Amino acid sequence: MDFSLIGQKIKELRKQAGLSQGELAKGICTQAQISKIERGDVYPYASTLYLISQRLGVDVNYFFDLGMTPRLDYVQEVKNQLTIARWNMNYTEMEEIVETEENNPLFKQNKRNYQLLLWHKGIYEYTIYKKAQKAMDTLKGAILLTQSTDKIYSEREIEILLSIGSIYFEEKMYKKAFVTYKTCNDYLSMLPYLTEGTVKTHIYYNMARALTRSNQYRESNTFCEEAIKWCIHKSSLYLLGELHYHIGYNFELTSDFSSAKEYMEKAKMIFELQNEKRYIPFIEKKLKKWGYKTK
Repeated sequence: MDFSLIGQKIKELRKQAGLSQGELAKGICTQAQISKIERGDVYPYASTLYLISQRLGVDVNYFFDLGMTPRLDYVQEVKNQLTIARWNMNYTEMEEIVETEENNPLFKQNKRNYQLLLWHKGIYEYTIYKKAQKAMDTLKGAILLTQSTDKIYSEREIEILLSIGSIYFEEKMYKKAFVTYKTCNDYLSMLPYLTEGTVKTHIYYNMARALTRSNQYRESNTFCEEAIKWCIHKSSLYLLGELHYHIGYNFELTSDFSSAKEYMEKAKMIFELQNEKRYIPFIEKKLKKWGYKTK
């Protein structure tokens, strides 16, 4: 682990925050200790590093990753680009990024970084080329890169398993998809804390979708409602519109159009707040079909 990189980053973040060494050290350690850490002369105890990270407003894992991965900022930028491509369903761009970076030593020589590429490779192998088995093999290989036990999965390993469940879903293997999503949820419940609260929302939403395809509408709505509570708890809009829409869709399938209208209108409002215009005309068309006026 490169201690000097960690010290340099602490110094950089401290200056960005407008803190002196003494102000950073207050209640944590001595000013002299901060000076030694920033020079790379000593490495702080984990508890000290945690308190420093809290004062600087970053996750302590950032420093651990920095010590293990030179040019972490570059790797983080690639991760951000892949995340944006995944959320926007831009799989061609995802493929371009992976092909550009897969022989880069920053990724090739670091299992966790290479796992990031394999995960997204598995996604586009299915979404672009429809190679279900090849994609699942790639995703399973990505999990095995970092998996130390089959009893506990890391947050990212759960996300990759979630991608495998999505392939089952798209292949209309709804029972296998649900079992995979439930397994993701079981592993997630074992983690002491979540770095990304969106993972839980995504799992609940996918479980709800799989249940709907199995005509289990009430159970589907239960997971949607739990996910909505989680979004509110986390002050997150992630999938909030989709969750309201899905409840409305379940009511539509059971011909309860009054309840369907209530949730569709909530979904429409959320999509308007998010400027997600692609969903709005579709909802308005449904409401009009049911005889309701739209604003």
